[in-house]
Amino acid sequence: MQDSKKIILSGMRPTGKLHIGHYVGALENWVTLQNDYQNYHLIADYHTLTTNLDTSNIFDDSIDMAIDWIASGIDPVKSPIFRQSKIKEHTELFLIFSMLITKARLERNPTLKEQIKDMNISSIIYGHLGYPVLQAADILLYKGNMVPVGEDQVPHVEITRQIAGVFNEKFPMPDGRQIFPIPEPKITKFARLPGLDGKAKMSKSLDNTILISDNEEIIKAKMKKAFTDPNKLRKGDKGNPDICLVYTYHNKFNPAEVPEVRKGCSEGTLGCFDCKMNISKKISDYFAPIREKREILENNKNNILDILIDGENRARTIARQTMSEVREAMKIG
Repeated sequence: MQDSKKIILSGMRPTGKLHIGHYVGALENWVTLQNDYQNYHLIADYHTLTTNLDTSNIFDDSIDMAIDWIASGIDPVKSPIFRQSKIKEHTELFLIFSMLITKARLERNPTLKEQIKDMNISSIIYGHLGYPVLQAADILLYKGNMVPVGEDQVPHVEITRQIAGVFNEKFPMPDGRQIFPIPEPKITKFARLPGLDGKAKMSKSLDNTILISDNEEIIKAKMKKAFTDPNKLRKGDKGNPDICLVYTYHNKFNPAEVPEVRKGCSEGTLGCFDCKMNISKKISDYFAPIREKREILENNKNNILDILIDGENRARTIARQTMSEVREAMKIG
C-alpha cells in the first residue's frame, strides 16, 4: 500500500529536452527509487520565473521534459507527473512558509551565492531569494520523507528541514500530531556529470551538453570538441586520464573498457580522437532504447498531456488534504 512506503518529491525546471547530465544526476536514480518509494514528480514551472520571465515556451518545454522522463523509465502510473502551476496549494503553502524563515537565513544559502556569481547579477528578485522556500512547500505538501538531490542541493533540503521543524513546533495538530516529516537528503552516487568543456556541470546555458535525444552522429560531432588532457596533443603523447573529461565519460558509459582506456592513454598508445569516437558510440548505444521510446512518445503528445492531467488530479487530492490539516493546525481558513 502507498502508506507503507516512504514518500519522495522530486522535480526539475522545464527546460525542454534533457541532457545526459540530467539522466546521470537525477533520472536514473528516480527510476530506481520508484520501486521502493511513493514518488511524485514535479514539473517546476513556477521555479523558472525566478531567473527568466519569458513564459512563451514553458508548455512545450514541459511536454518535452515529461517525454524524456517517461522514456527514461519513469512510470506515471506508479509515480504521478504533474505541473506545479496546476496545483494552487503550492503557492498557498509557500506563502505560509515564507513567514517562518528570515531573509538572512536565505542569503546564507551557498547555492544561491553560486547562482548569483554564475549569472553575474548585482541584485536578485524576491522570488529568486525565496525559491528554496517554494521548494520546501513542494516537498512538504506531499509529506516527502526523502529528497534525491545532488550535493549542491543539500542546503535546500536543510532549509526544508528547518521550515518543517519550525512549523511543527508552532502549529501542532489538536491531537498533538506533527503535520510534516523532517525530510532527509538522498544523494545520488554519480551526482554530477561534467560538461563537454570540462566545466564541473553540464548546462544548456554553457552549450556543453549531450542531449538524451542526440543520435550517434550528433554525439560524435559534439565529442570532437570535448576537453582532454591539454598536455596530450597527439597520439604517442602520454596522457593523464584523471584530468580527462572523456575518461570520466568512459567510467560511466563504458566501464568494461576503463582499464584498457586508462592504460592506452597513460602509455600514449591510444589517441584522443579514437578515444572520443569510442565513447561516442558507447553513449549512443547506452541511450538508444530511450531514444526509440522517446520517438514513439513524441509522436503522441496528446497522450503526454493526458498523463499530466491525470497526475495533477492525483497530486491535487493529496495537496488539498495537507492544506486542510495546515489550516486546522493554524486555526485559519
